[in-house]
Amino acid sequence: MVFTSPDGSILRHSNFYRRVFKPAVNAFGLNGFRFHDLRHTCAAMLIQQGAHPRAIMERLGHSSIKVTLDTYGHLFPALDEALTEGLEEQFQNAISNDARPARGLSELPLSA
Repeated sequence: MVFTSPDGSILRHSNFYRRVFKPAVNAFGLNGFRFHDLRHTCAAMLIQQGAHPRAIMERLGHSSIKVTLDTYGHLFPALDEALTEGLEEQFQNAISNDARPARGLSELPLSA
């Protein structure tokens, strides 16, 4: 258990929510913040770190990767930009003189 009562026993959801969670949320001015929002925050942070959707699916206990992508797919486009930039960087390295020594046709080995 992640959260237990002071004596180490299992917490009852309703008691924890009413006695501990809601007062803490209100004390920090986060009115309307739900316990389940912590789960969404975890997923968003994993996506931001570049976690694979399959790993996120397993961490959150989703029944399929489709559930994960349907729920959090809107957060992945930011990764698309990073992928595009990475491909562009590889392309630029491949065409630069520093990345590939120049070889003329006369330098190519001839097969017998």
